[in-house]
Amino acid sequence: MPKVTENTLQDRVAVVTGAGTGIGAAIAHKLAQLGAVTLLCGRRRAPLESSAAAITQSGGRAEIAECDVSDLRSVESLAARVERDFSRIDILINNAGVGSFAGPLHLMPPESWERVLNTNLRGVYFCIRSFAPMMIRAKSGHIVNISSLAGKNPLPNGAAYAASKAGVIGFTKSLAKELIGSGVLANCIAPVMTETDLFKEMTQAHIDYCRSLIPMGRFLQIDEIAAMVAWIAGPECSFTTGAVFDLSGGRATY
Repeated sequence: MPKVTENTLQDRVAVVTGAGTGIGAAIAHKLAQLGAVTLLCGRRRAPLESSAAAITQSGGRAEIAECDVSDLRSVESLAARVERDFSRIDILINNAGVGSFAGPLHLMPPESWERVLNTNLRGVYFCIRSFAPMMIRAKSGHIVNISSLAGKNPLPNGAAYAASKAGVIGFTKSLAKELIGSGVLANCIAPVMTETDLFKEMTQAHIDYCRSLIPMGRFLQIDEIAAMVAWIAGPECSFTTGAVFDLSGGRATY
């Protein structure tokens, strides 16, 4: 993978959902480090402010916006702000997501199923619906959707999460074909389990089992994800669209 360097993304406008903590915060920080103007989005203001402060303290540019990606009106309001304040969007990172590893599917309450699918899959659709027109008009843009290896190789007791992340993969491949010729590229990543706040929703037995499936014997680090996303969202990635980049530690998948 070509190495991204300082100023690679100079003055690009990047919107990152779920950017208050974890993977989203790391991606936003990396994009800002490379020169992008980052708009950090999420449902809770306090984590966004903390993440943005870390970016500005290191010399980057960051703004925040409270947004619930599962609410179309909230996403449309965010897109209107971006168009008003920046007149364009160069990079869209659809990262906002929730986990669900509570037990067997037949015991899962319908509201829990809806919560996962509404955020992880419908939220991506709402963001594409709201932001893609700006990119198409500009004939330029990078969309990076955050899926999961669970979307390719699901584990027990995580059916809703697996379904949502498999949907993101299929969604991305279809979207990329729709955008061919527009100048807009759409790709996604499928990370293996990464040590984030989602661990709080899992049992230790499940965490240990997931680690045992990774040939490298360790979990993926959020900075490794951020580095991959920065390359996919940058100018060096100019011919690849509709791809799924696995970050698996050697775990074989289709």
